[in-house]
Amino acid sequence: MSIRNSAKAIIISGDKILLTKNRDEEGDFYLFPGGGQEQGETIHKALIRECMEEVGKEVEIGELLHIREYIGKNHEHFSLDFNVHQIEFYFVCSLVNEMNNEKAPTNPDSYQVGIEWIHINDLLQNRIYPKELRKYIIKHFNNEKSPVYLGDIN
Repeated sequence: MSIRNSAKAIIISGDKILLTKNRDEEGDFYLFPGGGQEQGETIHKALIRECMEEVGKEVEIGELLHIREYIGKNHEHFSLDFNVHQIEFYFVCSLVNEMNNEKAPTNPDSYQVGIEWIHINDLLQNRIYPKELRKYIIKHFNNEKSPVYLGDIN
């Protein structure tokens, strides 16, 4: 089993955060834009590419906010992800030219049905993965400190 790196964007504008909207047999759920790093690609280049693919928006990358491990066998979807071990790097990002940035995603994920701006105050009421990250995003928004390394959380 190999370990995969993944770059994720935390895109906040005002009091909302941009997430990909996805759908499965349980209904709608949300994910942070981003995805796997490819061979020969820096983690920043991976994040820029993934944001264009999933949300159709060019991002400027800011600080590294969190590192999360995902060891599939330890989580609720273990039957699908048993052999997955992923290190996810969550960066604060801003949209480049936010007012003129309305391109369609070029390569959305298979469960993705759109993108949506979610109010920060509504994060805990939505099915967002990883679930534990919601409280850290709220802390960040309120200028409260959080650890960078979050461990194997869901």
